[in-house]
Amino acid sequence: MSFTSKKINIFLLFKLPAAYFTGIRVKSITAKCSVVVVRHRWINQNPFKSIFWAVQGMASELTTGILVMKAIKDSGKNISMLVTKMNAIFTKKATGKVYFKCVEGELIKNAIRKAIETGEGQTITVKSEGVNEKGDLVSSFEYEWSLKLKS
Repeated sequence: MSFTSKKINIFLLFKLPAAYFTGIRVKSITAKCSVVVVRHRWINQNPFKSIFWAVQGMASELTTGILVMKAIKDSGKNISMLVTKMNAIFTKKATGKVYFKCVEGELIKNAIRKAIETGEGQTITVKSEGVNEKGDLVSSFEYEWSLKLKS
């Protein structure tokens, strides 16, 4: 799979339908950064009329996961990836459009390079932050990824 916003959004429809049907969409991806957007809608709201925390979690995890997937593909190696820990902080009600961004592609690339060079599993923690249309932080997530070279 090539890593374009359009192809990843089609991938969501077939492989992660919960993310697709709740309105999560990839806006952009590069080797260093990814941006995902989700708009508050009836299908993804909580009883308090904001975006349900799990939908924010799916969007934020996607920003980190697609950077990991892209770095693995670019490496040309067979590497397993698994989230082993997650932490979240919610600072404001998530309404309107919320943009999740991860800018840690270089850290991910270096961890994959080290896993290939040493043959040992690597663990990294990457961050994704969600901001509303005004630029206010609504939530911040940290994901610990385990990366291992498959034999």
